[in-house]
Amino acid sequence: MRAVRWMIIGSVGSALLIIGIAGRQVGREIAWGMLGPLVAAGVSWVLVERTYVRSPERLTGLMISGFATKMVFFGGYVAVMLKLLGLHPVPFVASFTGYFIVLYAVEALLMRRLFAGG
Repeated sequence: MRAVRWMIIGSVGSALLIIGIAGRQVGREIAWGMLGPLVAAGVSWVLVERTYVRSPERLTGLMISGFATKMVFFGGYVAVMLKLLGLHPVPFVASFTGYFIVLYAVEALLMRRLFAGG
């Protein structure tokens, strides 16, 4: 849970900084672009950590089903954000892509540390 708190603090803090620099007119796009990857990475990390501690042999199956679930979630999320909320595509996609890459890199580093026994 501690790692998820740091993901939230880093994501919200950086989003506020980006909005402060880019301007409030793209604030919605930056915030919504951050939220989807943050929720997915946070939930994913909690499930990975709990599964590894309780039953490491089940982790591969969890990760495969998680991958499929995330494909559906992200496809729907992007469609809803762009079509239903009518967000401007360029700032939303830039924010979404940036947070997606960074948060999953953080999750990969956390897994590396978890598997090494830290």
